[in-house]
Amino acid sequence: MMSEQEALKCSSARNRGGVQRVEGKLRASVEKGDYYEAHQMYRTLFFRYMSQAKHVEARELMFSGATLFFSYNQNSAADLSMLVLESLEQSDTKVADDILEHLAELFSLMDPNSPERVAFVSRALKWSTGGSGKLGHPKLHQLLAVTLWKEQNYSESRYHFLHSSDGEGCAQMLVEYSASRGFRSEVDMFVAQAVLQFLCLKNKSSASVVFSTYTQKHPSIEKGPPFGQPLLNFIWFLLLAVDGGKLTVFTVLCEQYQPSLKRDPMYNEYLDRIGQLFFGVPPKQSSSYGGLLGNLLNSLMGSGEEEEGEEAQEDSSPIELD
Repeated sequence: MMSEQEALKCSSARNRGGVQRVEGKLRASVEKGDYYEAHQMYRTLFFRYMSQAKHVEARELMFSGATLFFSYNQNSAADLSMLVLESLEQSDTKVADDILEHLAELFSLMDPNSPERVAFVSRALKWSTGGSGKLGHPKLHQLLAVTLWKEQNYSESRYHFLHSSDGEGCAQMLVEYSASRGFRSEVDMFVAQAVLQFLCLKNKSSASVVFSTYTQKHPSIEKGPPFGQPLLNFIWFLLLAVDGGKLTVFTVLCEQYQPSLKRDPMYNEYLDRIGQLFFGVPPKQSSSYGGLLGNLLNSLMGSGEEEEGEEAQEDSSPIELD
């Protein structure tokens, strides 16, 4: 007599076989140019599968359909991509690497300037953290960052790297960003900003990795420490101080390097936050930062609403060359 587990496996195999047969028919319609008819059939099948709680089949069919439509440059691909997300949102599917990779693949196939892409990434990030309003799963952020890096959209790539755990990838992107868009005099500012922001996010490990990798790989930075740029020496000392946690060391360090820290008005704002997180400095009387600088900090640290798409902290980026 067949066991329950064996019965489930047989049922799953039959379902997948059915999906494959349906996919074959739909693919034939698309290849003949019957895009509208095929799109409507995909939608009909999606809602049928969902009503039967066949969430995996629905998701897999929409993913294959979306990639097929993308290969024919059809706008219907974005609609099917949204249905992939809907299948995840309406089921108890757990976050897994293969699902995140599929979402990142769909993101990479979308027109970078389309509003659908912004809506897609916002929903994908929200789903990846259980719809809790947090900033999104680090793995998904890393995959998005790599796609944006390939598109040379460095500022948004940097934003997603900051919310990943890939300090090495972030550093390599920043080297390219600095070399292609920045002034030679700003090579230190690219990595200083990233380190300070990683520390504001309490990601000390990635802060250290991005600094060591960037300073080793950047062609305009001589081997250190110590470095020829005072700001790099400050960041190096700061990372050591964070490990030690001594407030007096942190205070003296910030005082000694004020000339370098005045190069960007955001630096002292970040350092105020770092002082609170790692050195026991009491927060300012105001519970939240105000003005433009406050908006940037609150956005960085996820205060308030979750990001609507992929707004990076472009206002505080080092100057770019056109």
